[in-house]
Amino acid sequence: MGISGGISRGTSRGISRGILREPLRECSLPAALEAMGERWSFLILRAAFNGLHHFEEFQAELGIARNILANRLARLVEHGILARRPLPEDRRKIAYALTEKGFALLPTMIALRQWGERWETRIPAFPILVDARDRQPIEQVAVRAHDGRVLGRGELIWALPGEIGATD
Repeated sequence: MGISGGISRGTSRGISRGILREPLRECSLPAALEAMGERWSFLILRAAFNGLHHFEEFQAELGIARNILANRLARLVEHGILARRPLPEDRRKIAYALTEKGFALLPTMIALRQWGERWETRIPAFPILVDARDRQPIEQVAVRAHDGRVLGRGELIWALPGEIGATD
């Protein structure tokens, strides 16, 4: 790990500072942030994970202005995170549902919630997310190695594709 406490740039033959900076143009993090937008998008997504489907439900739950809600829902649909479908019983009414891409954000949402509980509010959130099988709380989201070990500070480095699996 570097002085700043971040992820190391690799070994002596690993990534140099210049190479690490160059791929930023192709980095997936800015693309993910563009798709999700800001606070309201995350709160809409949280509401969708909690079973809300309709514009009026989102508005009542979140207290968000109609124009902002319409904009954020359109953005989430445009990015394939939510699907917009007319209700079969009344085609004038619209339901929003998580897509596979949207559901794939669940670990991210859980990690953000757990981080907020630990570092921001310092208060456990309720209700607690549990395993449906035995009603036991889920584990903390963690970065894991290919063999399942939880990795901590100092155990991660950046590597280029040709360096994967290589050891010093």
